[in-house]
Amino acid sequence: MKPVIKGSAYVLAHVPEMVIYNGTTQTTERVVNPESEYLKEIRKHLRKYEDVLAYAPNQCYIGGITPEELKEVEFPWYDKQIETNGRYNKFGEIMPEEEFLLLMQVVDEFDLVFLDKEFVAKVRPQFEKWELVTDLMKGRLKEGHELSEIEHLVNDEHAEGLYHEDKLVGCVRRAHDIDQNLNAHVMHENMVSKASSVLALAHVVKNSDLPVEDIEYVIDCSEEACGDMNQRGGGNFAKAAAEIVNLPSASGSDTRSFCAAPSHALVEAAALVKAGVFKAVAVTAGGSTAKLGMNGKDHVKRDLPILEDCLGGFAIVIAQDDGVNPIIDLDHVGRHAVGTGSAPQAVISALVTDPLDKAGLSVLDVDKFSPEMQNPDITKPAGAGDVPLANFKMIAALAVKRGELDRKDLNKFTEEHGLPGFAPTQGHIPSGAPYIGHASEALRNGEMKRVMIIGKGSLFLGRMTNLFDGISFMLVKNDGQGESETAGVSKAEIRKLIGESLRSFAEGILQKEE
Repeated sequence: MKPVIKGSAYVLAHVPEMVIYNGTTQTTERVVNPESEYLKEIRKHLRKYEDVLAYAPNQCYIGGITPEELKEVEFPWYDKQIETNGRYNKFGEIMPEEEFLLLMQVVDEFDLVFLDKEFVAKVRPQFEKWELVTDLMKGRLKEGHELSEIEHLVNDEHAEGLYHEDKLVGCVRRAHDIDQNLNAHVMHENMVSKASSVLALAHVVKNSDLPVEDIEYVIDCSEEACGDMNQRGGGNFAKAAAEIVNLPSASGSDTRSFCAAPSHALVEAAALVKAGVFKAVAVTAGGSTAKLGMNGKDHVKRDLPILEDCLGGFAIVIAQDDGVNPIIDLDHVGRHAVGTGSAPQAVISALVTDPLDKAGLSVLDVDKFSPEMQNPDITKPAGAGDVPLANFKMIAALAVKRGELDRKDLNKFTEEHGLPGFAPTQGHIPSGAPYIGHASEALRNGEMKRVMIIGKGSLFLGRMTNLFDGISFMLVKNDGQGESETAGVSKAEIRKLIGESLRSFAEGILQKEE
């Protein structure tokens, strides 16, 4: 049973105040250098919601323009604005900060998110017009609390403040008096991750055109971890988000592997569908507050806007073959094994050329590669260069070494088989997954035959190992066969009939022998 990409969703939540109060670059600066010029200047560099909507990479992420159309926009992109259809597009949306704060309260199960009464009264009508709001969500939204009570919680009870337009409008309370895994800072991170995952899941349910009952499992692959002092990270974001989106048949679990987690989760989901364990599996990831404004110092130093002002999320549904949508090829998966090593050539060989060799293909047989798709508008001013381009150059160099590409065609290869980076720097979000929505469309339309999704991760960040990580897989054009019915009889029924015939035949032979 072949697994296919049934639907994709990509969402952003514009949260400029969280850049200031929750991004680790800013919170660290506030501790080590509270009077720094950077902290004094940062607010002047925050973008307005309208600017975020008109930013070309953001529109590419949610499906407003294709990567090919993004290439046509003159680089750098931060000072350009493009025509848009507004907050919604075919893959998802860009939600404004005030509505996202209400969504955080909606997903709260333990009365931890307090919002100011006046703020709720002002934003509620706008939130209830949200395209995907449900009666369940409306019913979970509380009237709010007095601002004085919120101020007390923030000033005296270690609550994490929630802000909008430079004003305190709410807070996230700690969930335990002494458990550091349930303090207000961690609960804020987790609530944000859950809310943005819910946002992505809600969109993928719509985009998949699949009965919600068919989604029987959810895998969360975000960067946060929920748990308590006795089982740090032992919680389950996946099931928590599925509950809010009302997926009644779904169970779920979380997969973690730093930036490579989305690719791992997608392979796991595809394997579960191929094995027939579940009809459909949703892979989802919410955003990370820690990454907000991560390169902000370099942006402010160069008089640029703070470009890391959005939480990123995505969700992808993998289902049984329908004869239409692109197939996930599980027969030729690339993997960074323990013995692979950390040399760039070894990593690329394990993830790219090893699976291609198993499939009897060359590097040129892949129409597009999607490795780490970080937006160069963000990374180049910070001295990290153009990350996707660097990956494409390594793949091209390997193709030259293998005799599959002439050295003079190196630049041509990166142009034809590469992509411009357009994903927000949210750690796990850029790694391979952002292109799946665009790739699925191209494969369905017959514009491409094969796309490789490459996830890479830095396991050494957890101080448990010095190893890198990575896994890759290919999306291929559907051959149109699907799990189709032949002469009114399904493949499953045919297998059953064959089994019954064989049993009858064997019983006949035994009877004759007797």
